[in-house]
Amino acid sequence: MARPPTVPDNERDMSYGIVTEQITRFETELRLESGRILGPIEIAYETYGTLNEARSNAILVTHAWTGNAHLAGRYSEEEKRAGWWDEIVGPGKLLDTERYFVICSNVIGSCFGSTGPTSINPKTGKRYNLTFPVITVRDMVSAQALLMDRLGIERLFCVLGGSMGGMQALEWATQLPDRVASAVILAATPRPSAQAISLNAVARWAIFNDPNWKKGEYRKNPKDGLALARGIGHITFLSDESMTAKFDRRFSARDGQFDFFGQFEVERYLNYNGYNFVDRFDANSFLYLAKALDLYDVSSGCESMDEAFAPVSAKLQFFAFSSDWLYPPPQTEEMVASLERLDKQVEYHLITSSYGHDSFLLEHETFTPLVQAFLDKVRF
Repeated sequence: MARPPTVPDNERDMSYGIVTEQITRFETELRLESGRILGPIEIAYETYGTLNEARSNAILVTHAWTGNAHLAGRYSEEEKRAGWWDEIVGPGKLLDTERYFVICSNVIGSCFGSTGPTSINPKTGKRYNLTFPVITVRDMVSAQALLMDRLGIERLFCVLGGSMGGMQALEWATQLPDRVASAVILAATPRPSAQAISLNAVARWAIFNDPNWKKGEYRKNPKDGLALARGIGHITFLSDESMTAKFDRRFSARDGQFDFFGQFEVERYLNYNGYNFVDRFDANSFLYLAKALDLYDVSSGCESMDEAFAPVSAKLQFFAFSSDWLYPPPQTEEMVASLERLDKQVEYHLITSSYGHDSFLLEHETFTPLVQAFLDKVRF
């Protein structure tokens, strides 16, 4: 469990403090949506705050595509960067650790401690690589449910997440309705569009065509292919307005304007972020999680969206962002309309933002008060 910091009242906006990642192992075998069996399974996770005696104050935060369990705080005093959503976790913040027990786990299929293609297959003694089974968002949630069982949490106060994290929150609400009292879903989609799938396809080609990928049997990350794939993905996370504001058409001061290999500032930015990414993420994990995103459909196994949402008993809050062209607002509004037809407890907020799909990570202050008001109304 994370160690809560001692924070003066006038410094509530400081980082959460020192945290410790935990990894737990499940000897059970998990039947995946594909019919394949995966096991044993390890799940990396972090917790913040204290679980109350009634075990009724747990909030599960679910991460996006290339995220991890390191939601908040730092692993040491020397670490420069705090967890990816540190701004909203801690005493006096949205996820107030004096009130809630906050959990964030790394999804299966990833490369940050939970079982994925980089893990050792116990049957062969070698890395899974491409022998790892295709996993879905629903499978990720099935693994999270095992973790909640181990933590002794029968029902979550809330599941909160954006993008792929929002898809996980949807799965909790629809597949495990008795185990969640509320869910906050940001910048998500009921199913990725053909355009979203096509962009992931091009990113896959970039990795497949890197000669160092070796059909997934590489010893070192295929850096060029993965950097290009990340660059493609990064474009989808931003918006034309935000890129124009940050870079416009400025040419790099390092290059001559008419040098053949001269770069615009936006090109240099994508190159920098792409190659930074390869030092922290695995190419095969990138591919498996991209496949999980493409396969996602909240209505999977049902004849309609209304049928998929019929079991929902949780109070739901949805957010869409005006400049998000990856999972645009009409996709969220389609889900809200279905829930309203079913007389479910649902509220919807369209946030005006210029930051595109990543708005939920970059402008938390635009929705934090609304989420706070929503959580205050949830009755366990």
